[in-house]
Amino acid sequence: MSADNEAKAQEKLIDLAAEFYDQFDRGEIPEMSVPTRTKSNIVFDEDEEVWVYGDRESTRSANSVRGARKLLKAIYTIDFLSEQLEEDRSSTLRELYYLSESWDVDEAQFSSQDESNQLVEDLEIVSEVTREDFHMRPEESGATIMGPLHLREQTRRGEREIHCQEDVGEGGYQIPNNPDTIEFLDNDADFVLCVETGGMRDRLVENGFDEEYNTIIVHLKGQPARATRRITKRLHDELDLPVTVFADGDPWSYRIFSSVAYGSIKSAHLSEYLATPEAQFIGIQPEDIVEYDLPTDPLSDSDINALESELEDPRFQTDYWEEQIEIQLDIEKKSEQQSLASHGLDFVTETYLPERLTEMGVL
Repeated sequence: MSADNEAKAQEKLIDLAAEFYDQFDRGEIPEMSVPTRTKSNIVFDEDEEVWVYGDRESTRSANSVRGARKLLKAIYTIDFLSEQLEEDRSSTLRELYYLSESWDVDEAQFSSQDESNQLVEDLEIVSEVTREDFHMRPEESGATIMGPLHLREQTRRGEREIHCQEDVGEGGYQIPNNPDTIEFLDNDADFVLCVETGGMRDRLVENGFDEEYNTIIVHLKGQPARATRRITKRLHDELDLPVTVFADGDPWSYRIFSSVAYGSIKSAHLSEYLATPEAQFIGIQPEDIVEYDLPTDPLSDSDINALESELEDPRFQTDYWEEQIEIQLDIEKKSEQQSLASHGLDFVTETYLPERLTEMGVL
């Protein structure tokens, strides 16, 4: 992150603290309003095709003991983050939770990491500055990239240039916490393939899929971290690359796809920054389970409830998704990516993915 961005982030934090002071000075009870972060206050922006917060707001006010404690914790956190930026240091969300135990006022200390995480999200929303710009890191996600991409990364030891095939091992290039420190220099890619599981990602790399089809393989590592979604969006927007998502054939994996494409409830304030609405789902599709006679597991009650919920979800109210979900509810089966290995270890790279990508117009 540049010095200008660091200064801007610090200025925003100080402005928040100054607003509390000004409220005191005007004889007002200090308060801070943030969008209500519940499912009932999430709306689907049809124009942008992403999830955003609605109009409902929650107020953190010092007119109650509970509210006053929340504002006290906010002030201590703002002070910590401002000092962290001043010293050009960084910390993890987990470290912030433990670090609060050293604060000199017991009421400012966090009772759980969920509480400290939520406060950082509050500060993001109110300040319009991302936690990455506050130098706050999640625990390592371990998500990686493998493919024909040449980039320059800003590190604490200076700049370094990396080719995400030639300069990395089989594990690939690890996505940094803040992908906006990356500059794309050159690429020979035709599309991006986001892969849910590590086993399938390793299969594609071992089989040379990234080289044969000029593919940038992004390992989502389950529900993708913010950094993973951000770099995926940048690959699409800045390099004009189609984005495809390859996941298991169950309702929870469909939600992984939707978080890449449309954003998530938890980070709805950053949907335009993280989401890639043009992303397409490759599979495993419910119709694939039937067509390829894949090994399956029966749907659980929670799976069925999730599928029925998705039929009411604006993200899945398309002819394609309604057909696929109805098929799955009818066959009452789900299947994993690696079930394709029942047709041989090369089936996924020689048959399944090339056929699907051709059908989708990507190849």
